[in-house]
Amino acid sequence: MTNTKKPEVLISEDQIEDRIDELAQQISADYAEKGEVVLLGVLKGAFIFLADLSRRLTIPRQVEFIAISSYEQGSIRSGAVRLVMDVRRSIEGKHLLIIEDIVDSGHTLHYLVNMLKSRNPASIRTCCLLHKTEKTEVDVTVDYLGFNLQDEWVVGYGLDYKEIGRTLPYIGILEPDDQ
Repeated sequence: MTNTKKPEVLISEDQIEDRIDELAQQISADYAEKGEVVLLGVLKGAFIFLADLSRRLTIPRQVEFIAISSYEQGSIRSGAVRLVMDVRRSIEGKHLLIIEDIVDSGHTLHYLVNMLKSRNPASIRTCCLLHKTEKTEVDVTVDYLGFNLQDEWVVGYGLDYKEIGRTLPYIGILEPDDQ
């Protein structure tokens, strides 16, 4: 982000907090009778969302991380999805909730769900903060959704542009300098 213009607020900190409270209530109710759930955060973008969501849940939970890459430089897509860091424990027989920051084309989430199914979890569901429904190229199920977006480049609350903007407490619109 070479420009110094502050991103325009699209989703405020209060709106995010309110929606996470609602998601946590829904997830806690849905998993109340299932026992422990493994929250699988997709790095790096989902770390803030995962932290805030996990603190609000009222169910037994473990936290794991995985890193998937589908971008090479900034906003230029590489077209390939690759595993950068795998989970460190077995998920076999576990109830798995994938925590993702954003669904854009859907390729990353599709790859991740299919890969994890082969490891025989008891169940797999997805929880995504943002979904650009107009950009989705692959049919993916988002079981718990924070917000739908138009096709805008956003930063903040874990999302970045060239590793900048992740720690903004809100989600803001940004015009990348390479588009």
